[in-house]
Amino acid sequence: MIQSRIVLHFPGFEPLDAEAHRQRYKRSAVQASSVWQSRFDVGELSLDEKGAHFEVDAAGDGWSVQTDLHVFDHNRLIAAMRSEPLWTQIVNGFKAGFDVVRQGGAWGYFRHAWRFGLFFLFPFLFLAAGLALAINIAAIPPTLELSFWWLALSLPAGYLVFRYAVIPFSDRYHVMHLLADWRLAVAVAENRDNVASLIEQAADQAIVALDRPVGEILVTSHSMGANFAISVIARLLEKAPAVLNGRRLVFVTLGGAALQCSLLSSAVVLRRRIGALARHPEVDWFDIQCLTDPIHLYKCHTVALSGHQDAPQPKLVFVRFKHAMSAERYKKNSLDFLRMHRQYVLGPDQASGFDFTLMTAGPLPAMSFETLESSRPPVIMARQ
Repeated sequence: MIQSRIVLHFPGFEPLDAEAHRQRYKRSAVQASSVWQSRFDVGELSLDEKGAHFEVDAAGDGWSVQTDLHVFDHNRLIAAMRSEPLWTQIVNGFKAGFDVVRQGGAWGYFRHAWRFGLFFLFPFLFLAAGLALAINIAAIPPTLELSFWWLALSLPAGYLVFRYAVIPFSDRYHVMHLLADWRLAVAVAENRDNVASLIEQAADQAIVALDRPVGEILVTSHSMGANFAISVIARLLEKAPAVLNGRRLVFVTLGGAALQCSLLSSAVVLRRRIGALARHPEVDWFDIQCLTDPIHLYKCHTVALSGHQDAPQPKLVFVRFKHAMSAERYKKNSLDFLRMHRQYVLGPDQASGFDFTLMTAGPLPAMSFETLESSRPPVIMARQ
């Protein structure tokens, strides 16, 4: 039974800062408390030399755990891209899509996980269809051989349909947000200055956070956050190699999308860091995946496909969200692929083999989840 833990958590690509992630965690903890008949009390957010973090005081029948959970979000990068004018976002988004194709990423996605390839194409095809509609509206006068003066109506009409019909409708499917996601994927692959600066800052904060004895060190990442988690921990081990002396670090990716970036030809630094992390003797790495989540490369081995076939490979651990969700909620959310993708870090309706709150704040060693069975809840106390 674990009694104290430090968690370094790297969220996915969502427009949420550390406080918003804490609030989500608190809501999930309430659900987990009911499901596991335990107490998960989430404290307030602190901002200091260790970054953004909060305490979780958990207790159940015969156990108690103190967890210090650190959130390393990349919201400032998202906010910068989403604050640009609409047409700048569209142009830069399509440029990023072209870069993904040019650097071999799109081919890699369809080769190894065709559903992720479709996820890549979706925002570009959606906007291309919207632009085609607008252009066809604008071109009605010459198409119907009407007077040239009709263009004074059709051109503004085409623009207005795109700007005030297509774009608002696209918000239902987070299309502009997905364009920003692909822009960040290229920036991460190329290790651009804004990304490298964020990684350096997070590594320094993580070094300070780990500068105390604790029962377990756990690093979790969700989706795009896997790229930052890999880079930050690898950089941490370069800057402070003694930080793990006599200690182990459990590294868990949840629906990890490191291959989203590492399959791009420019991702030389990222691929090197993936290899370094996989080979580190004090790091235990496993990857939790779900069939009904299309926004990751299902059954793909991140380390091997990043060019390190000879390195220890993280074990793939498979879960089914339907085991943790009520039938009603599962049916309601099953067609919302972004909502299902977030389920890794959301609260449960019922006990199952995996629960984010239990893994990050409960008494079980994180490595015990490497052998989980999705339909079978873990045994917390011998009498259960």
